Amino acid sequence: MSPKYLGRCPNCGAWNQLIEEKIQDEKLTQKATPSRRENSKNIQPEPITKVNFQEEKRIKTGMSELNRVLGGGIVPGSLVLIGGDPGIGKSTLLLQVSGQLQQTGGTVLYVSGEESASQIKMRADRLNVTGDNLYLYPQTDMSEIRNSINDLNPDYLIIDSVQTMDEPEITSAVGSVSQIREVTAELMNIAKQQNITVFVVGHVTKGGAIAGPKVLEHMVDTVLYFEGDSHQAYRILRSVKNRFGSTNEIGVFEMQEEGLAQVDNPSEIFLEERLADANGSAVVVSMEGTRPILVEVQALISPTVYGNAKRTASGVDNNKVALIMAVLEKRANILLQNQDAYLKATGGVRLDEPAIDLAIAMAVVSSYKNIGIPSSDCFVGEVGLTGEIRSVDRIAQRVAEAEKLGFNRIIIPKNNLNKWRPNTKIEIIGVSTISEAIGKVF
Repeated sequence: MSPKYLGRCPNCGAWNQLIEEKIQDEKLTQKATPSRRENSKNIQPEPITKVNFQEEKRIKTGMSELNRVLGGGIVPGSLVLIGGDPGIGKSTLLLQVSGQLQQTGGTVLYVSGEESASQIKMRADRLNVTGDNLYLYPQTDMSEIRNSINDLNPDYLIIDSVQTMDEPEITSAVGSVSQIREVTAELMNIAKQQNITVFVVGHVTKGGAIAGPKVLEHMVDTVLYFEGDSHQAYRILRSVKNRFGSTNEIGVFEMQEEGLAQVDNPSEIFLEERLADANGSAVVVSMEGTRPILVEVQALISPTVYGNAKRTASGVDNNKVALIMAVLEKRANILLQNQDAYLKATGGVRLDEPAIDLAIAMAVVSSYKNIGIPSSDCFVGEVGLTGEIRSVDRIAQRVAEAEKLGFNRIIIPKNNLNKWRPNTKIEIIGVSTISEAIGKVF
């Protein structure tokens, strides 16, 4: 706390880090949020056995991929935060969803702090989005937005974006920590007290995290990240927090001239350009939430021209790559300390579960030996530091997905075979060590 502005913090020495926060008058605070205080006084403790629970009826959008990421559909009265890089398609997605929701009979209020109504209408015409129940409102003043909500009483509210909204009672600049926190708290009250589903767009920092205080993600019900390269057509919508469904669920979309089109079978997209029997290529069956997807993992191993070997990875964790290569060198006698390694998960997807370890190891060995892996083989398994192949979860779903896409053989941990009796046409090979897996493949 400081009574006046300081250019440099006297404690940590950082410049321009002090933020002005005006202490609100207690009477003003009570006047601004009377319903919240009145509701809290009426709540009494009660035994859990006497608490009545009613299953929320979810509202389906016209995009099954979005329904999947949300946990089965939109929960009325929920607050959903969507983040992503500029130009990735956040506003396009929400405008398309707005058009679909108003067709179900609900009223949608689309509030934009970044574009005029004519600009939004121009994009809506390109996306073929129209309807009498879709209202456009270019506004940043939260007091005016609250008045419009009370007059219109919409079923759905779109805020694009939270960093442009202004709470008049807060004196700090728009987009500051205090403004974002108060605006989000106000939107949460609107969602819960008036049972309005609120979608909020959030800007991201250079590091990819949603800009603003971390409390922003804690306050909302669901956090979705829109991932992908703006130079490529495919986009991945990933759930990282969901109070009404599973996390790490993904939906795959393709950006077209008419807007975002959902991809029903992303495994085919990730594998469609794979070269047959190419060395350094292995296919893994990864679980993204409740969905199994097949992704190609590529490795390029080449002798280093410098003293220290280089390890570079895209789509997989760099530390995981270094760990697996150390296991291969120690447990499988494959000399990699003088080899540069470049690894990539194709299609723009990011893989981080333990079951991808075996596919990474096989891709590295394939590139090192310059021997291609049969295109009909795929892999599942976690690699331990002692060279063992550890069991993974949901093995039946993984095997079924590989069989559905036409693979003839899948290599899995042997311990998974001890706990599960397969009834499939695909050949299943169980391995217990990394050396055994290399012997089976090469």
